[in-house]
Amino acid sequence: MLSSEIMGKRLPSWLRKASISGSHETLRLLRRHRLHTVCEEARCPNRGLCFSKPTATFLILGDTCTRNCGFCSVTPGNPTGVDPEEPERVAQAAKEMGLRYVVITSVTRDDLPDGGASQFAATIRAIRRHLPGARVEVLTPDFMGSEEAIKTVVEAGPDVFNHNLETVPRLYSRVRPQADYQRSLNLLRVVHRLRPSMPTKSGLMVGLGETFEEVVSVMEDLRTAGCTLLTIGQYLRPKRSCLEVVEFIRPEVFEQYRRVALRMGFHYVASHPMARSSMNAEEMYP
Repeated sequence: MLSSEIMGKRLPSWLRKASISGSHETLRLLRRHRLHTVCEEARCPNRGLCFSKPTATFLILGDTCTRNCGFCSVTPGNPTGVDPEEPERVAQAAKEMGLRYVVITSVTRDDLPDGGASQFAATIRAIRRHLPGARVEVLTPDFMGSEEAIKTVVEAGPDVFNHNLETVPRLYSRVRPQADYQRSLNLLRVVHRLRPSMPTKSGLMVGLGETFEEVVSVMEDLRTAGCTLLTIGQYLRPKRSCLEVVEFIRPEVFEQYRRVALRMGFHYVASHPMARSSMNAEEMYP
């Protein structure tokens, strides 16, 4: 939901859209199952549209993140333990929503030995039991680079494995200070090596001060890592403590990115100002 301004910054005409109210029934269902969504915690501007469909990206492992990225509105801090009943509640909610495509993500849990990989695996298995015909996409943290943790998730059998690079290497110290570009890229390499037939996916935000050439270089790195699905969207400051928008990227530049990515061999590219990693995820499934 966007007004003509966001955090005091005037939006360009191509970003001024009519607000779409979310489904109260979707919200009630999520509250009843005591579930979080990245749609709400990250203050996604598309949440009203997605809730009205209905669909949602389930946020597991709580709502408190052990990292504090400059672009993200999820609450940083010291999380509590892991809820063993959460996978079952996610599966039940997905079934009640009638989802054919379920997206699971999480806060980063550097406090856990496996980074939360076993909770991802348990959630995938629970969804398979309750919705055997549904496809499952995971959007994971980097698990501190642990190949064992990555393997745990891969062996649970998601249909798509997503990990967002978010931005270009030069901006990592400001945008993702506790992350590492090569570590994130290597996660995608490991997934592709473990399960070459499973599509891997990544997402980028633009408007943080990157250059066109830097974005193209990241695309090249992703293709070398075996990534075939890509999203590119405009960064929008979710709250005042987050990084400011450096530039609003024009729609024609997003179209240029899309064409370049397709020429590189990406199978599907969502590149437009409002594109988000999990939005319309089902459409990207090959």
